[in-house]
Amino acid sequence: MLEILELLQNNSRLTPQQIAVMTGRDEAEVKAIIERLEADKTIIKYFTLVNWEKAGVEKVTALIEVKLTPQRDVGFDAVAERIYRFPEVKTVHLMSGAYDLAVLVEGATMKEVALFVATKLATIENVTSTATHFVLKTYKQDGFIFEDRETDKRLVITP
Repeated sequence: MLEILELLQNNSRLTPQQIAVMTGRDEAEVKAIIERLEADKTIIKYFTLVNWEKAGVEKVTALIEVKLTPQRDVGFDAVAERIYRFPEVKTVHLMSGAYDLAVLVEGATMKEVALFVATKLATIENVTSTATHFVLKTYKQDGFIFEDRETDKRLVITP
């Protein structure tokens, strides 16, 4: 099962037939495993990673550090749920260290993201502070290098 998950994580376009060949399992068994993993939400979603800059689409991404006051009996979960329900919010992580939540937000402009933080995020009860960091360029995401400029690093051998 873990082998199938790793294969799909690296390439979600693999067919059950291809996975069966790669793992030495029967195709019907692979299909059943995948269906079970989808049903129990182990596999949550299949997606395509797009380099929007190359596609000519301007998007602004920001990482927002959020400090919270935890709520009695639910800790950070209730506030995190309020935050992740906003359509602008792409990712929310509970963190250890200087801040409590790392929130990844996308918008059309820096102003749009700033207004989201000022009017929606910072006004939530139990949010004590935010710090916004705008992403200037993405080099690698989800294990994939966007512009691989690897050069030949071998030493030249001369007679």
